[in-house]
Amino acid sequence: MKVLIVGYGSIAKKHYSALKKTDESCKIIALILKTDIQTNEEIKNIYSWNDVPADIDFIIISNPTSEHLLSINEAVKLNKPLFIEKPLHLSLDVKDIIETINNKGIFTYIACNLRFLECIQFLKNQIQKKRLNEINVYCGSYLPDWRPNVDFRENYSAIPELGGGVHIDLIHELDYLYWLFGSPSKVCRNFRNKSTLKIPAFDYANYLLDYDGFCANVVLNYYRRTPKRSMELVYEDETWDIDLLKNQIKCDDKILFSSENIIADTYHAQMQYFIDCIKNNKESMNTVNDAYNVLKICFEK
Repeated sequence: MKVLIVGYGSIAKKHYSALKKTDESCKIIALILKTDIQTNEEIKNIYSWNDVPADIDFIIISNPTSEHLLSINEAVKLNKPLFIEKPLHLSLDVKDIIETINNKGIFTYIACNLRFLECIQFLKNQIQKKRLNEINVYCGSYLPDWRPNVDFRENYSAIPELGGGVHIDLIHELDYLYWLFGSPSKVCRNFRNKSTLKIPAFDYANYLLDYDGFCANVVLNYYRRTPKRSMELVYEDETWDIDLLKNQIKCDDKILFSSENIIADTYHAQMQYFIDCIKNNKESMNTVNDAYNVLKICFEK
């Protein structure tokens, strides 16, 4: 298997590790558009789309969000399956490329790895069996702790022009809600950057999603010192508490589901899923069309 990775930042390194864990003999080529980026001796570096070999099996788009659209426009010319790191783009200006992808019949998967967290998959199979009244989703962590030895103010997460901002950087929460419940009928949004982080990108986001029969409240931030990633499902007769960091679901003090796997394990499961899809001609669970629907939750007025 031969794979092209576009970009080689922190998320690309996770996909590289997942690839090697899935297929140790996989040959990996990195398209590096910045010459100061370091890969490793097992990776062949190229510096132009013109140098991409014709016999690659698929393409991973994992450069900054602001560069996704340009990279995807180049990638579709090769008619290869596309593994695109979330989010698809930093705006809704993607209709033309989606139309091109659909017309060409190119397989796409948007990488939202929380779909492979077992507590979320448990909910996918159970959630429609009981009446919901309310959902509360929370994801908060401290941006300076995300990438040790990197000045958080210079990272893309802090820079709106590169696709930074908690409202889209933590799109995982919106994605799994979309996967579980579909598109909401109405969305209210509140984005702020009022914390002591003093970054230009939004460090707080609040979404209120209106569904038939219930509402989902989503709170995201970059400034919580003790990380928390959770979902609360308020049913007619009971409440489920989902701790994504522990991969656990509780109702009162009773454990409904628990796994020793953690979020870091989902990258390998995700890569296995993607490769299985393209090898066995299976449909994607998260196409560019789905990613566009999630972007509409972020941006559509």
